[in-house]
Amino acid sequence: MHSHAHPSAPLLQWSDDKKHSDRERWICIYPAYINSKKTIPQGRRIAKEKCVENPTHQEIRDVLDATGFKVGVENKLYPRERSKEILYRGRIRVQLKNDDGTPVNPTLPTRESVLIHLGEMIPKLKSRNVKAGGDQVSSSSSSGKGKGKKGRR
Repeated sequence: MHSHAHPSAPLLQWSDDKKHSDRERWICIYPAYINSKKTIPQGRRIAKEKCVENPTHQEIRDVLDATGFKVGVENKLYPRERSKEILYRGRIRVQLKNDDGTPVNPTLPTRESVLIHLGEMIPKLKSRNVKAGGDQVSSSSSSGKGKGKKGRR
């Protein structure tokens, strides 16, 4: 009598008809995953030392593009992101594997390796270097960016 358990429909059905090249199977990367300003409960996925300050989805896309990945950008806000600012929008979809299951980029075969790669490469982007003005005092100068934000602790 139970209609919800259909024996002929296995739960993992999606893997039969979805190839790795189908966007539904690409991994999702939110900027929060590699944001050194975030805590783990706020969605950071890798060690703080490997992260980058407030990365944007454009920066993530640029790095992955340059690495030879197929990349898609979706206008999604990370569910744990409290700020609705457009800056924090954007979810990146990346194809990690070819249809035969081999990694698209053998040096970056896993989601974690991709995140760590992003943390290394984003600080090297030209757009980053311009803003930093050449000398590494970004931590003290960056606090001036939050105009009109009273202590958000």
